[in-house]
Amino acid sequence: MKTLRYDQSDFARAVAEACAASSLFDPQIEERARAVIDDVRTRGDNALVELTERFDRVKLTVEQLRVTATASKVDAKLQHAIAAAHRNIAAFSKRSLRKNWRMRNAQGASVGEKYEPFQRVGIYIPGGTAPLVSTVLMTVTLAKVAGCPEIVVCSPPPINPQLLYAIQKAGATELYQVGGAQAVAAMALGTTTIKRVQKVFGPGNAYVVAAKRRLFGHVAIDLLPGPSEVLIIADDSANPAFVAADILAQAEHGSGHERVWLVTTSPRVLDGTQREIECQLPSRKRREFIERALANAGVCVLVRDLKQAVAVANDFAPEHCEVVTKNPARLVRQIRTAGAIFLGSWSPTVVGDYLAGPSHELPTGGAARAFAGLTVDQFQRRTSVVELSRAALAKSLPALEAFGTVEGLDAHVASARTRFP
Repeated sequence: MKTLRYDQSDFARAVAEACAASSLFDPQIEERARAVIDDVRTRGDNALVELTERFDRVKLTVEQLRVTATASKVDAKLQHAIAAAHRNIAAFSKRSLRKNWRMRNAQGASVGEKYEPFQRVGIYIPGGTAPLVSTVLMTVTLAKVAGCPEIVVCSPPPINPQLLYAIQKAGATELYQVGGAQAVAAMALGTTTIKRVQKVFGPGNAYVVAAKRRLFGHVAIDLLPGPSEVLIIADDSANPAFVAADILAQAEHGSGHERVWLVTTSPRVLDGTQREIECQLPSRKRREFIERALANAGVCVLVRDLKQAVAVANDFAPEHCEVVTKNPARLVRQIRTAGAIFLGSWSPTVVGDYLAGPSHELPTGGAARAFAGLTVDQFQRRTSVVELSRAALAKSLPALEAFGTVEGLDAHVASARTRFP
């Protein structure tokens, strides 16, 4: 892992450059994603079949794109874990649902909002080197709680049996074994087999995120969740073994673009964490993936104080931010750009990944400066509702005439005035 220290002459520049390094804005990835989208737009299902063979090395017919098999039973321990996580996620989501409301404005008009579920949503579930059963629960469950009647899932082939079980348990109504940018294009634009959705959700690699960004407008999207990230703020009270374990956990996903940072006020914790990484790494099954991520985007930052640590975190805008300090709650208000915050030594990111309740689909690549994590209300469509009586419209006329006059839109004013001959 690269090490940056507050007393080096180019510290500010080095941190800024490291924070800006994100695979989400790679021009080559953008161009390749564009080519895939154009291919799907032009050739539909045939493009999906050919791209699946090229990228996933799986040969399918058009008829095999949709998965209709019923999931077989899985290991009892996993069933219990899925059930426990599903309960937590559903309970958290129900608390977050938006509700219809109405009020009277100053002129006596009734104004308000109504919320209804999107009727057809598309959810991307990453595949590749790990069957992300937890991601199914963290996305499909929210769509089900929101009341979406059609929940479409796309995931790269072959569909893992455990993944299939989770998809069906969570409440998906359609499943297609299509991955990558081509899956996002199919859901956004529609093909003969995969009907167009209203909104696309779900995390993915840099190509998936690039496709979501390019297709915004053709379809609504949730956020930009790319390769995993963790930034750990630690003072001298932190346990280096815990810190190292959490770094390794987020580096093992497999894309090689995962960003894992330690920002600490303590030279002891910095050195101890690096030693612990060397000790723990040989026993990890996905050692090669971890090593690649650490080499590409692993950074240890020694800062002057916690104020400087928070400044680095806000500049980075991490997907996951762990605060491992003597009084972590004191820093929460100061951290303004994290996707999710985990407080204290006993709140590792893995609990948020699997079980706690909030969705683990979170913004990455600096997108947390503007995007929040996935919430159930993103599966709801908002509509404003306005109703006036004759008296309320009459009371509104002076303001309507003033606006229409200054903007030069006399027909606007006439549309209200004509009701009072």
